[in-house]
Amino acid sequence: MEIAIPLFDRVTALDAIGPYEILQRLPGATVVFVGVEKGEIRTDNGFLGLTVDATFNDVPAPEVVVVPGGVGTRAFTSGEPSALLEWISKVHMTTRFTTSVCTGSLVLAAAGLLQGMTATTHWGAYESLRKLGAEPTGDRVVEHIEDRIITAAGVSSGIDMALRLSELLFDADAAMAMQLMTEYDPQPPFDAGSVEKAGDEVMARLIEYSELGKS
Repeated sequence: MEIAIPLFDRVTALDAIGPYEILQRLPGATVVFVGVEKGEIRTDNGFLGLTVDATFNDVPAPEVVVVPGGVGTRAFTSGEPSALLEWISKVHMTTRFTTSVCTGSLVLAAAGLLQGMTATTHWGAYESLRKLGAEPTGDRVVEHIEDRIITAAGVSSGIDMALRLSELLFDADAAMAMQLMTEYDPQPPFDAGSVEKAGDEVMARLIEYSELGKS
């Protein structure tokens, strides 16, 4: 079972690596990182490099696609043609599941896969997703099983999506085995993982840090 994760400049690392850590453990699974050309790309802040091991042409029919998000997704939402959008549109015709994490759903929408459908993304990108023809929701994972599409919300939710995908590809016991293998048992020291829970002071700090990151 070939699972393809496309990489591009300014991708968010955990969007790709979170699902990878779950899915690469499934029996018979092979995970390949694909892109326009082989070689290193840099993640959203430029600190970390990830490696594209195969070109889009090398992977014409993956069974599963996981599209990560990141600042770099905005390059694919302008309406201009791109190799990534073309590849997603083509391979989706034969995938078992085409999925996204965080703003990866903007890429799916730009490829025409989410028109008129509910989908999720990072909370800061709801309006961007709506402009691309989808209907954003605050759910952590949104499934359209009949359409073979699953979208996950911001960053860490990609792990939840990968566990659900493990169940769909195999069964619940397989998914729980993957959860136990990675000791995915979240017990965060704070309860600020959503806009509703975080409050004004935390939001102000987030905006401050975001502005620093742009300088």
